[in-house]
Amino acid sequence: MTGGHAHGATGLRNRRRLLVALLLGLVVLAAEVVGAWLTGSLALLADAGHVVTDVAGVALALAAVTYAQRPPTPTRTFGTLRAEVLAAAVNGLVLLGVATYVVVEAIRRWNEEDAVDGGLMLVFGVIGLVANALALAVLSRGARESLNVRGAYLEVLGDLLGSIAVIVAAVVIAVTGWDRADVVASLAIAALMVPRTLSLLRDVVHVLLEGTPRGVDLAEVRRHITEVEGVRDVHELHAWTITSGVPVLSAHVVVDDEVFASGGTGPLLDRLTECLGGCFEVDHCTFQLEPAEHARHEDADHA
Repeated sequence: MTGGHAHGATGLRNRRRLLVALLLGLVVLAAEVVGAWLTGSLALLADAGHVVTDVAGVALALAAVTYAQRPPTPTRTFGTLRAEVLAAAVNGLVLLGVATYVVVEAIRRWNEEDAVDGGLMLVFGVIGLVANALALAVLSRGARESLNVRGAYLEVLGDLLGSIAVIVAAVVIAVTGWDRADVVASLAIAALMVPRTLSLLRDVVHVLLEGTPRGVDLAEVRRHITEVEGVRDVHELHAWTITSGVPVLSAHVVVDDEVFASGGTGPLLDRLTECLGGCFEVDHCTFQLEPAEHARHEDADHA
């Protein structure tokens, strides 16, 4: 299966996963809004606010996966695959904003102890926990294939941890009557969100800055290329990522003069492509074959 076809099939699977997660997220949102209103719980309110952004984020991720399936055009030669990465960036930034809001609101309410119905709060916390666990199971495999789905996965994971915090706070309030447990749970939700969000944004920036794909060692790539029969040297070696699962590589390959004289450039290109695809799972490769005489005219700084 070619890289483009594989990514298309993955995109369709991820679209179904995101749709299920979106529907489950709406269930959690409705439950927590009602629960916050009935119980007066800050933790439920904070988590409901988190879920609002998560539902919007999953909807954005779903739109990005759908949009990314559009074919290439003369003005967008890689199609719209980067839409998935941009959606992941937006999701990460929104999550940071939500975490900040939760912290500010929790601090403001620390001295405003309001009565909280711990028993009812527990019921709505359990509803959120079950729905989020189902959504997390749906997205788990896609999170390993796509940064975009990973962003949605992390959002749902934050919701799941938030539901756990709500449940713990509800139990504490019901048993001890200490209403500030609700505020503590809100701060715990924010603390759990931030590290995962920063990790996502770091990976997004790595892709947008066209860093070398994770797991691709350019020194090893260079060694493999130079070991192909007929190859003398390689320079202008670049590797980057268009979107999750679509690494790209280009290189200038210096070859023996006999390769050009015998018309063996086709078989050599086949060997190079098989080498990169088989050893490093890079299907989008561009090679410029050069005789040794031409290579001497290349800028030495590009070696």
